[in-house]
Amino acid sequence: MVSFIVPAYNEELELSSTLAAICAATSGLSQPFEIIVVDDASTDATPEIAEQAGARVVSIHRRQIAAARNAGARAACGEYLFFVDADTRINRTHITKAMAALGAGYAGGSARGVMDGFIPLWSRIFLRAFCTLYFGLNLGAGAFLFTTRRNFEATGGFDEQYFAGEEVYFSLALRKLGRFKVLREPVLTSGRKLRMYPAKEILGTLFIMILGGPRMVRSRARLFSSTLAPSLWQKATKRWILRRSNCMKKIPAARMCRSHCSPAGSSI
Repeated sequence: MVSFIVPAYNEELELSSTLAAICAATSGLSQPFEIIVVDDASTDATPEIAEQAGARVVSIHRRQIAAARNAGARAACGEYLFFVDADTRINRTHITKAMAALGAGYAGGSARGVMDGFIPLWSRIFLRAFCTLYFGLNLGAGAFLFTTRRNFEATGGFDEQYFAGEEVYFSLALRKLGRFKVLREPVLTSGRKLRMYPAKEILGTLFIMILGGPRMVRSRARLFSSTLAPSLWQKATKRWILRRSNCMKKIPAARMCRSHCSPAGSSI
């Protein structure tokens, strides 16, 4: 059996499309399957929508995606575990290619992702650079991950110390067991956060995660503080501007003209 595990928190707007996509993707699947929606303290119609779609609902109150995925895996009956975010659409190719990879001895895998709808220019540039680096390191995206139950249990599941980046540690744990496959076919995931939040908040939070390392993502309060990210982002930006200004003063005018007239990011 294949178990599709969908962690969800207040996903009434996205969940029905995600579940419909899973059902369409499993059409003609030779193995039986189940869909488990892990409702993590939703205050909207998320659990009702899941039940209406025929999914089994597991309720927890952790507000942590690693815990939600683990709860779904514990409740699942399948030998194969597919973790699909509540705002992500998969298709038949993802399932067939993933099953083929597992059958070929891969410990697990993931897929690249593309955002739905319009997203700002800055985010398109950033995502292109980030994804080139991230998937070049053969790491899995949290929107879609797959493995066997045996491998999931061997890794200990998702590390519940982390409130973000848990898919990185899970990918690394699977890679210790064997090969890790990133599918070429991208999943379609929501670009709503890139539309909702300005660049400084998103990039500021990412900056904090990199600067703080694992310690930072072990605390929800530190990671999701409404004032911390903009504050650190602004301080870092001011330091960068100051360093650049000091550097520019030391460069002769003629050389500066030749070397620094290109706009930032022109090499992308």
